[in-house]
Amino acid sequence: MTTSTAAARRDARTRKKLFDWKLLLGLVVVLGLLAASLSVGEYDILSTDDGWEMFATTRIPRTVALVLSGAAMAMSGLVMQLLTQNRFVEPTTTGTTEWAGLGLLAVMYFIPAATILERMFGAVIFAFIGTMVFFMFLRRVSLRSSLIVPIIGIMLGAVVSSISTFFALQTDMLQSLGVWFAGSFTDIFRGQYEALWIVVIVVIAVFLFADRLTVAGMGEEVATNVGLNYNRMVLIGTGLIAIATGIVTVVVGNLPFLGLIVPNIVSMFRGDDLRSNLPWVGLLGIGIVTVCDLIGRTIISPFEVPVSVILGIIGAIVFVTLIVRQRRG
Repeated sequence: MTTSTAAARRDARTRKKLFDWKLLLGLVVVLGLLAASLSVGEYDILSTDDGWEMFATTRIPRTVALVLSGAAMAMSGLVMQLLTQNRFVEPTTTGTTEWAGLGLLAVMYFIPAATILERMFGAVIFAFIGTMVFFMFLRRVSLRSSLIVPIIGIMLGAVVSSISTFFALQTDMLQSLGVWFAGSFTDIFRGQYEALWIVVIVVIAVFLFADRLTVAGMGEEVATNVGLNYNRMVLIGTGLIAIATGIVTVVVGNLPFLGLIVPNIVSMFRGDDLRSNLPWVGLLGIGIVTVCDLIGRTIISPFEVPVSVILGIIGAIVFVTLIVRQRRG
């Protein structure tokens, strides 16, 4: 059998795993949830003159933001779990989100009239620095059990969050800080959400680097033995995580535990093949965020509960369940 023939058969198997009837069924379910998101709202778009204008201004951008932020944060969690070889980490348990918030706060203080792109740039830079600090701590810790790693991240996040709160108190920006970290899609409208489209590039990049990220996830020694530049892949993975986290933090806010819940649920049913799991991770991330948003919009209507509150409750339950399962195993 020639090398090209073997590669063709391997690609065929990969395509079969990527696209099957189960994935199509999942896509149909997610599309149904997105249709529900478009139809839910206090404003009656059918009986008012400007109903369709309101629909295009608020509901379509909100639904698109659900898709982009859900997929981006879920995939960021998957990449971070690969690089750390730990199922309990994601941007909100490693301090990455807190660093992004600190970057956003710094930009708003030093450049009060900053555009959304300038705020995004600051958040991405700080998120990248914070994630690299986390990896640096991991390299210096000899005991790297599955629980020690997220504890380190949570402690780092708590320190950065305290610094952000102190800085916000000193600069009279505490209320703004609370709004930014609310994690709500209430303020998403046309002209304000378009920066989220950048995360599509992150999603594509994760798919392109999927195989190399999988090898890097096996550890530095294995990656080096097969000829992969491990440190370069860590930098690339960290950059992708920082970009996604920074953009979502600026536009939407904090979406806790999303990157923890989704990869773990997918791996329970499909194993750890990154490339074939990516469509499922994206779909499930979109579905969970949409369901949480629908609950938040309807549970105390006409008021809204931030998505971060619903995600935090679900994520905490999943987090504790994973810990208990591992202890029993």
